[in-house]
Amino acid sequence: MLYQILAHTPLWVWTILSLLVWWGLMQTVARHSRLGRVILLPLAMTSLSLYGTLSGFGTVPAIWPLWVGAALLALVWVASTALPAGVQYDTAGRVFNLPGSWVPLGLMMAIFLTKYGVGVMLALEPALAHDTTAAAIVASLYGAMSGVFVGRMIRLLRLAHASAAKPPETGPVAWG
Repeated sequence: MLYQILAHTPLWVWTILSLLVWWGLMQTVARHSRLGRVILLPLAMTSLSLYGTLSGFGTVPAIWPLWVGAALLALVWVASTALPAGVQYDTAGRVFNLPGSWVPLGLMMAIFLTKYGVGVMLALEPALAHDTTAAAIVASLYGAMSGVFVGRMIRLLRLAHASAAKPPETGPVAWG
């Protein structure tokens, strides 16, 4: 049965998986990143999360409060934690200096595997698309994962804002 599932998976799914793995692996090494890139990953993954929720369980109205609630809980939790050691924002270059992290890769794989698993589940048992319990579980998972991504982004945006608000450091004054 596993072979049949894998054999019937469209090629574009494997392409997306490859891109996500590549993008996630890029996050595991120290890097410099501009603001747009810091925002892009959470927006892309939140979009995939919303699409997964809508495409799988869009007819179950109870999913949206659960998705939003789980996203907000995860967002507040993550946004309230300290940044990892080594994260810096260079106001002159408007660039973040970020240490490597395996968290983004793990979250990307979690969203991908949830989407893939839901797709397989619904292909094998289409009636689950209208099942409130299945929809609640999946919507909550998607929402929580999105909240983690957005919470991480908010921490970085706060760092950039705080760094930009600091007065510039001045060197010794020459009296001459």
